[in-house]
Amino acid sequence: MWAAEHEVEPAVLDQLRNIAALPWVHGVRVMPDVHLGKGATVGSVIAMRQAVSPAAVGVDIGCGMEGVKTSLRAEDLPADLGGIRASIERAVPVGFRAHEEAVDPARLGLDTSEWKDLWKRYGELHAGVSSLEGKAGKQLGTLGGGNHFIEVCLDEDDSVWIMLHSGSRHIGKQLAEQHIAEARELPHNRDLPDRDLAVFVADTPQMTAYRHDLFWAQEYARVNRRIMLALTTRALRGCFADREVDFHEPISCHHNYVAEETIDGQPMLVTRKGAIRAGKGDMGLIPGSMGTGSYVVRGLGSTESFQSAAHGAGRRMSRNRAKKTFDSQDLLRQTSGVECRKDDGVLDEIPGAYKDIDSVVEAQAGLVEVVAKLRQVVCVKG
Repeated sequence: MWAAEHEVEPAVLDQLRNIAALPWVHGVRVMPDVHLGKGATVGSVIAMRQAVSPAAVGVDIGCGMEGVKTSLRAEDLPADLGGIRASIERAVPVGFRAHEEAVDPARLGLDTSEWKDLWKRYGELHAGVSSLEGKAGKQLGTLGGGNHFIEVCLDEDDSVWIMLHSGSRHIGKQLAEQHIAEARELPHNRDLPDRDLAVFVADTPQMTAYRHDLFWAQEYARVNRRIMLALTTRALRGCFADREVDFHEPISCHHNYVAEETIDGQPMLVTRKGAIRAGKGDMGLIPGSMGTGSYVVRGLGSTESFQSAAHGAGRRMSRNRAKKTFDSQDLLRQTSGVECRKDDGVLDEIPGAYKDIDSVVEAQAGLVEVVAKLRQVVCVKG
């Protein structure tokens, strides 16, 4: 565990013990951003033998990050950043909104092979989502709400970055809920300490179906972020029509997903719920809250952590508690200097509701090395 035990709530420790006690679990690793989740703990890495828990993955399958450094510098940005924020919001639907028509990645200069493969396999997904194909198409390249965001950031050398956070949207949620409900009804799950930890086991039709849908949704989430990033970079270029804006190689990472990996010499299904892969040389993004900055990191390949690291600051209080604790004046103060929403609709995302991102990164010095520290100057939220 990379979190100090005295800082972890008793309910979180109980949840971790429930997970570790499952007969299929080889080991659990706990990141410094750990906090209570539904069934499985957010900020945990679970290595399982011949089994996977759909609720441990959660409903936002494939949620993760995309980031890219630009050729712009701080001095290139206008004093009023409202225009840049408005341009991004016009390009990328947020909240419950979707595109009026599905985005064609070819028009954005993107490779369309993954996009075409998604729709080729759509008919093989769970029957419960058969009517959602049109909606899923229109939601590719959309942000959603909650803690999802698009940001314009500055690194410590004053270079401009774009960073965004989103997942598999409504289709991922529906697929997860269908499979979670089915897992709970399986006989081997009836005596578990928490029914939200119900698992599918290897060599069963339920496991085969879930893995198919899971990996499809993870790919959907990755394509969603790729399209969003292309829309955002195009919007940013439009704000600087008088100059050429170049972009470096993007950094992309899931932090809510399952991967087939070898742990302690054995094949495992590794669930990272609020954690990124930090294998040797793996690039990752660890965001803070909407007013406290973020980190670009490189994995050190720690086998002790199952080659994993934290996915963000992690909440230190629930959304409801945040709304009761803070008001709009607190939000104004805590997001000073950031062009973003400052209304009660995002009060549950106030920086004070999150752990200190600097402390989270310091606690995992043996898992990742810092490549860059970013501070946001524009934050778009749903």
